[in-house]
Amino acid sequence: MLENIFLAIGGLGLLLFGMKMMSTGLEVVAGDRLQGILKAATSNRFFAIIVGILATIVINSSTAVSIIVVGFVNSGLMNLVQAIGIIMGVNVGTTFSAQLIAFRIDTIAPLFIFIGIVMHLFFKKSQVRNIGYVVLGFGMLLFSITVISTPLRTFAHEPGFQNMLVTFQNPVLALLAGFLFTVIVQSSSATMGLLVTMHLSGIPITFETSAFIVLGANIGTSITTLIASIPASKDSKRVALFHMFYSLIGSIVFGTFIVLFPSILAWFQTTWAAPARQVAMFHTLFNVATLLLLLPFVPLMSRFMEFIIPKGESETDRMNSKELVYLNNISMQTATVAVMNAQLELKRMGKLTNDNLELALESFFEEHEGKAKKVLENEKTINHIYQGITAKLVDISNMTLSVGDTRRIGEMFGVLSDIERIADHAENIAEYTIDMMERGMKFSEEALTELHHLGELSKDITGKALEIYNTQDTEHLANVIEIEEKVDMISTVVIKKHVQRLKNGICEPRSSVLFNDMIINLERIGDHAENIAMSSLEV
Repeated sequence: MLENIFLAIGGLGLLLFGMKMMSTGLEVVAGDRLQGILKAATSNRFFAIIVGILATIVINSSTAVSIIVVGFVNSGLMNLVQAIGIIMGVNVGTTFSAQLIAFRIDTIAPLFIFIGIVMHLFFKKSQVRNIGYVVLGFGMLLFSITVISTPLRTFAHEPGFQNMLVTFQNPVLALLAGFLFTVIVQSSSATMGLLVTMHLSGIPITFETSAFIVLGANIGTSITTLIASIPASKDSKRVALFHMFYSLIGSIVFGTFIVLFPSILAWFQTTWAAPARQVAMFHTLFNVATLLLLLPFVPLMSRFMEFIIPKGESETDRMNSKELVYLNNISMQTATVAVMNAQLELKRMGKLTNDNLELALESFFEEHEGKAKKVLENEKTINHIYQGITAKLVDISNMTLSVGDTRRIGEMFGVLSDIERIADHAENIAEYTIDMMERGMKFSEEALTELHHLGELSKDITGKALEIYNTQDTEHLANVIEIEEKVDMISTVVIKKHVQRLKNGICEPRSSVLFNDMIINLERIGDHAENIAMSSLEV
């Protein structure tokens, strides 16, 4: 008996690991394309549903796709109504894996394992190796069915196991069992895979019990999405909450129908002879029926989500937060979402740095000590964000990434460093302001005009470079290069003119060092800005 229990646990572990391998591998293979496909779902609600179905079938994980959608909403790439359409499609797409298992193709599992291992270990091309990883995961998923089936056949004749199944004939307990198991393993596909396997193994579990387990699993799969949305924006929370309400309403409505009209289940049993096929078809048709039932009410449900989570004040405080906004919980993010959110954190840090540079230059030319001190305070926030992003980029780089995402993360390290260096130069300028005011130093009108001109160019090139990197639009790259060359040329000329002014006694000698330091800092800001803009070519 103990041996069979261990065998069943091991088989379940293989099932979960095989699904995880498939999901991770498929996301790596299709990750770059998946982002484009999901973003294209913004056209209309019906197209969003189709995209949700296809994306879930491709990735083989409703949880992964749901979390990606929450990430897109959090990033502002998708609105609430568009995301709702995809989530509705996700619930239908997740039924594909149960259908696949019900076809009993587990007999050829060793063949898939062998092909997957050969492709993953003996081919040099990364794309082939990644596909091999997916095939290997699929093989392990199928093989797990064979492993689990053996002890389940033995359990089928155990009186204690049969008594437990009698307990679950209570619809509420069956629904609760499906819900809890799905929450624990964080995969409704795994719950359905195990349920279908139980029927394939001849476990005497009634179809009614299985139907309520399916309903519970549908509710359970929304909990992971809900947890992932906790640190995200309010719209992201609304999407996750919709997912839970959508699954809950569907399960309650059709659970009630099953209790009131048992003939519904009888129809499944007469239409499909095999119990495993009956469960798989119920899972699919239940989700399709829920979609059709609730589709007309999407706008109403969208408004209801906004009522439950009302719109708050401006997110300015959130964007200026010292803590990470998008990467604060990457353990709940897929690799695709983590890379996208890393880019958003860089964008946020870039904006804070650009704003701080402008404030630093204002403090210098206005001789405003208060603004200078504000710059120094902001610099502490930027440094904290820099350290946080660096640590998270290291964590993300250890994830299984697509070729494109691996390249993006590599570029982010360089861009992050350049943004941080610009922030340091802004801090230097603020310190020069305080030093200049404390020592009562003055510059000639000509010197101030030259510094002001270089300062404007520095602001211009920094803003343009960050815009190029954020949008990945290289149309204005030539303009950035032109400004950088102009800054270098003017810096050289200005220093020579300043030396001549010193000789002529126009400028104070004690301000000479500070003037040169300002020129050096402004010139280096241009260098780092150009690096940021040029990185978009690599990406």
